[in-house]
Amino acid sequence: MQLDFKIAVDINAPVDQVWAAMRDVENWPEWTPTVKKIRRLDKGSLAVGSRALIWQPKLLPAKWRVTELDDSRRSFTWETRGPGMRLQARHCVEGAGNASRATLSLQFSGLLGPLFARLTRNLNNRYLALEAKGLRERSEGLTALATESRQSSTRPISGNVDPGR
Repeated sequence: MQLDFKIAVDINAPVDQVWAAMRDVENWPEWTPTVKKIRRLDKGSLAVGSRALIWQPKLLPAKWRVTELDDSRRSFTWETRGPGMRLQARHCVEGAGNASRATLSLQFSGLLGPLFARLTRNLNNRYLALEAKGLRERSEGLTALATESRQSSTRPISGNVDPGR
């Protein structure tokens, strides 16, 4: 019985940039179709104990609580609970030069965990793939914007300029 779901994606962006996008949970609806809305239930930066209410297509709204967060290792885990079930979601980014690898995973546990995992198996795999794709596109898009901004600030102005005017 599959209780764990996992995907890794290579991203052509610096690890700090990918981590910033991943850690900024309030903006996930901008880059992944698997999250319709997130409402943080706490103020301040994401930290252990932080809570959020998340609305996802085809699922009931769920309250998630951060159980682990390590900025130096660029990872965080949060969990939600239901009757007889606990679901943990782990998010991690590792760097390799100017590229990164993000790993997203889900783990079901509890008496009814196997049942929920089986019922949502296809949805879990599809949502992880969509989230990985969205994170890659968001992070690589931010890299492209930063590169474009640097280039335009150093690009000479072209065109016909009449200094006598």
